[in-house]
Amino acid sequence: MNTVLLNDHALDYDITGSGPTTFLLLSGWCQDHRLFDQLLPYLTGRHRVIRADWRGHGVERSVQRDFGYAEQADDVIALLDHLGVTEVVPVSTSHGGWANLELADRLGPTRVPKVAVIDWLQLDAPEAFIQDLRTIQDERTWIRGRENLFDLWRAMAACPPVDKHLDQEMAFFDFDMWARSCRVIEAAYAHWGSPLHRMSALTTPRPIAHLYSQPDDPTYHQALADFATEHPWYSPIHLGGRTHFPTLETPRVVAEHLDVFVV
Repeated sequence: MNTVLLNDHALDYDITGSGPTTFLLLSGWCQDHRLFDQLLPYLTGRHRVIRADWRGHGVERSVQRDFGYAEQADDVIALLDHLGVTEVVPVSTSHGGWANLELADRLGPTRVPKVAVIDWLQLDAPEAFIQDLRTIQDERTWIRGRENLFDLWRAMAACPPVDKHLDQEMAFFDFDMWARSCRVIEAAYAHWGSPLHRMSALTTPRPIAHLYSQPDDPTYHQALADFATEHPWYSPIHLGGRTHFPTLETPRVVAEHLDVFVV
């Protein structure tokens, strides 16, 4: 990974592949570029791909001050400016979507003509989910709350790349970052209501693809289909996987859909 100092923070990134489309791959909170290790080989033969770690998520894990998705968008925009990227399709996973939509809104459709989000809970947050977020914000209970999430994700299906991601990658972020992530996610839902509402509030709508495997529930599928009917720029694509981590479980399928999306 390369490192550049932007907005007083070290940001790690790499660039591979070549092609007419530049993808910017953005993880969720308490994850890093390794989330895309399985996906990268399927994209770089046809596209230019940038992987970028959020501040505090790369080699340097300390941060000077608190931050949220607005500051994450600041950093990514600064990185794109630094690299001279004039047009990009950002692809985010999970709650990296809040910063993804923020940067898309700020940069506009000329520079960000399309947006993709992966396995991001699109509806209003269930109360049980909010309680989980609050458990992880408490230093007395955060380990138990994090392990509850890990157990939930493991129970979806046996998937060695997911186990490795949880045990060797996500588990090495500390309480400070986990608590911050949950605080920011809770505040985002409180402010916007849901990711679908945030998409509806974009200053200039543009094609948005939501590639997801979970939750695999008919009611959820229908809610996304109904939103797509009302908002033709939105395309929900059910991947058919059994975990919350499509880039690790079904990377070829994710790449195939991204290929079609940017045509």
